[in-house]
Amino acid sequence: MMRLLILVLVIISSLCNAQQVQLVVLGVAQDAGFPQAGCSKTCCTGGSESELVSCLAVVKDSNFVILDATPDFKAQLKNINEFVGNKKQKLPESILLTHAHIGHYTGLMQLGREVMGTQKQVVYAMPRMQSFLEMNGPWSQLVKLQNIELKPLMNNKGIDVLNGVEVVPIQVPHRDEFSETVGFIINSGKKKAVFIPDIDKWEKWEVNIDSLIKVVDYAFIDGTFFSNGELPGRDMSEIPHPFIEESMSRFQGMNTYEKKKIYFIHFNHTNPVMWDKKSQKQVQNAGFNVAEQGMVIDL
Repeated sequence: MMRLLILVLVIISSLCNAQQVQLVVLGVAQDAGFPQAGCSKTCCTGGSESELVSCLAVVKDSNFVILDATPDFKAQLKNINEFVGNKKQKLPESILLTHAHIGHYTGLMQLGREVMGTQKQVVYAMPRMQSFLEMNGPWSQLVKLQNIELKPLMNNKGIDVLNGVEVVPIQVPHRDEFSETVGFIINSGKKKAVFIPDIDKWEKWEVNIDSLIKVVDYAFIDGTFFSNGELPGRDMSEIPHPFIEESMSRFQGMNTYEKKKIYFIHFNHTNPVMWDKKSQKQVQNAGFNVAEQGMVIDL
């Protein structure tokens, strides 16, 4: 009888775990990774651990989707397969792209004939992003050879990506030279998370970020730069992002519960939260979080 009871409990536990939805942080750096090529400053030569480019995976059972195909796609695919326990690497159910800046789509090259030679790997993209891939080589070859199968995203229209897990693209203002830019709301049915790795400034967005944070459980948001003047000799208005200092000031009136939802991500190599414990503590003491590669959050 006892053995039967234990067996039943194991089966129940297994079934529950199979339905668990998790968010896995596969990288936290800005498009160029960390350390950054060509940088001989202390930030990149001080001995800090390397960091992969900003990317999230959503996992349900042994299946997963990846949000953005970064230059570190190879390592991130390996890492997420190890996380779910796959002895043989499998591809994601789908890849969802935020926009056409190098840190967010160039990992698609790993799917081509020179590497994996995949067959109809599903890739979701907004209309301009889809057109960019279809009309420009070498990405157009992925489409022509059916290494990838492009599927459309529409602003504010959710898609089911993992049997009950919905992802909703939300368009944001950014430097849209080649495509529109979106963030994603991930809804497991129990909890919600939002992922906005790139945006110009919060006040340029028609959506109130404060209100959005209130209706989600986790918010992974643009933390590219810590403060103004971080890039000496460059006009930072040409590469607008909400500085972490700005965001902390904006959100300082939130209660402790709301602040704890916020995880800054997508850090430039100059951002001290990448390598300076004092700056990390400053963010944490203000009630917020610094995203870390390898983090796992239950949804």
